[in-house]
Amino acid sequence: MRKILIEPTENPKVMKFVTDYNLIPGSLELDRSSDISEIPLAQELFNYPFVERVFITANFVAVAKQETVEWEHVAESLKNVIEDELLANPRIYLQKKKEMYQIYAEMTPNPNVMKFVSNKLLMDGFVEVKSREAAGEVPLAQAIFNEFDFAQEVFISDNFVAVTKNDSVEWHQIMMAVRGFIAEYLQNGGVISNLEPQKHENPVEKIINRDYTDDEQKISDILNEYVAPAVENDGGKISLMEYDESTKTAKMLLQGACSGCPSSTATLKNGIENILKQFVPELVEKVEAVNG
Repeated sequence: MRKILIEPTENPKVMKFVTDYNLIPGSLELDRSSDISEIPLAQELFNYPFVERVFITANFVAVAKQETVEWEHVAESLKNVIEDELLANPRIYLQKKKEMYQIYAEMTPNPNVMKFVSNKLLMDGFVEVKSREAAGEVPLAQAIFNEFDFAQEVFISDNFVAVTKNDSVEWHQIMMAVRGFIAEYLQNGGVISNLEPQKHENPVEKIINRDYTDDEQKISDILNEYVAPAVENDGGKISLMEYDESTKTAKMLLQGACSGCPSSTATLKNGIENILKQFVPELVEKVEAVNG
């Protein structure tokens, strides 16, 4: 904890808060019209309505107040704020507060896939990296592959990273290491992806490069409303890829944790097929899985 000494000045409106090291080169004078977007200390001080100006130089912060309050009532509070901010940002000049990423691990129905969920949005949409060779434009996936030999696939979507492992290890042996690695990578400002994320609204657009027919759109709408939320909750994605009108067969693209999942076939047959038969019996009699 940085210890701060409170020192009065000749100006009764100004108080100095002195620390034991030089804060910045030069000086910084700020008032309420200044750009303080990258100065967390100033942001915190100006949260107090009676603070008029902040002057930072050498080893102290000087605060000018309005005459409506007395120093004896507010000096200790300001001192605590300055101590806390210097602990977080010792070099306060144009220092941004680091975003804190909290990562927790979550099982998926696929025993080889673990979801690592962040408290912050990672991307708007998703990217899927199916192999080490395909990771060039996705630095986070590349870093995971470089760090962990057992990693086979990486699926990044919204606020989570789903990692597929091979059979050489069990998750209980490696989960903490993977979680810690991803958290540290994000915390240090690592680039997540240089690729444009695919959009959730129509994720197969780039694959099949065509618009849905009216029948396909009906099937897709039911999938999006009744199936997609539960599947995405498990770290996967499911989309209508192809519809065969003659056999009334809907082919589904499985991505993320769904891809290669032992329970995928059962889920499709028992769950999705039943839902589609119930809502559009005139369109669907059978559902097939296509791994993404």
